[in-house]
Amino acid sequence: MRHVYLVTHPEAQDHVDGLVGGWYDSELTARGHLQAERIADVLASRIGPQPVEVYSSDLRRAGQAAARIAQRFSVDVRTDPRLRERSNGEADGRPQAWLAERRIPMPEFGDRLGHHDGPAGAETRLALVERLYPALEDILSRDAEYQIVVSHGSATSYLITAWLGMPMKSTDRAFFPLTSGSITTLLHNDTHHSHQVITLNETTHLQGL
Repeated sequence: MRHVYLVTHPEAQDHVDGLVGGWYDSELTARGHLQAERIADVLASRIGPQPVEVYSSDLRRAGQAAARIAQRFSVDVRTDPRLRERSNGEADGRPQAWLAERRIPMPEFGDRLGHHDGPAGAETRLALVERLYPALEDILSRDAEYQIVVSHGSATSYLITAWLGMPMKSTDRAFFPLTSGSITTLLHNDTHHSHQVITLNETTHLQGL
């Protein structure tokens, strides 16, 4: 069986400062580093001494969390820029209020994946899906029983749809609200060859932080 743990990076400085994340390369806060330690503790207790691969977005807030996890397993982090969050273009790193004033609302019908939010240089959701699906496919092509993927909230939502085999164009209404520092557990069953979601958005390990 294959076990895949999707981790959303914990608290980052852009969260605290009320800034748009996306490709803005902020770091984890002190609290975020503590949360990363908790995540590493949980994963170590579940995986034990089994060989594991750790993958991460190349943005620092994800990479720092992945490094803490990888250190616990004495392995290196495999970095992949395709695991980045969706770019908000010129809005990245600006106050959330700046983006809110300029955002073009998503239509209820029509080309939702191809919708452009407004800020120059922003990625559409289709562009995000088109890089995330191949990234997960490459990860799953490896002969590994335990894999950990550290990414971002919106990006991880589409990693779940990729895991479930949803066609890209069918993801226009799919969204999983994921908390920073969460763990989602995926399992490939060797008997039925089903792709299962065992846990979604686990956050109990963050209590008290």
